[in-house]
Amino acid sequence: MPTQRNPKTNPQQPVVYQIRIKGHLSPGWTDWFEGLTLTLEGGDTLLTGPVADQAALHGLLKKVRDLGVPLLSVVRVQPASPEALGAEGQPGSSDPNSSDP
Repeated sequence: MPTQRNPKTNPQQPVVYQIRIKGHLSPGWTDWFEGLTLTLEGGDTLLTGPVADQAALHGLLKKVRDLGVPLLSVVRVQPASPEALGAEGQPGSSDPNSSDP
């Protein structure tokens, strides 16, 4: 299966994903989740950031499984262009429902 890249930007640029899990994780888990940003929303934790390819995405999902916490959603955020990234290189407030499948 080919890796997914953002066709609207550099084809070598990683795609940004948002992974929502049930429960709160402390910021100390950032390193274990390969530098993804952890945001607490209600009773959930949102892991957001660039993922190099499908193999890396599956690796992250295995880590969620290994924690034993419920996986609520995985959303590919578009676009992953510099305009959509904030000052620290993190996704801005783009609408994940407007992305192409």
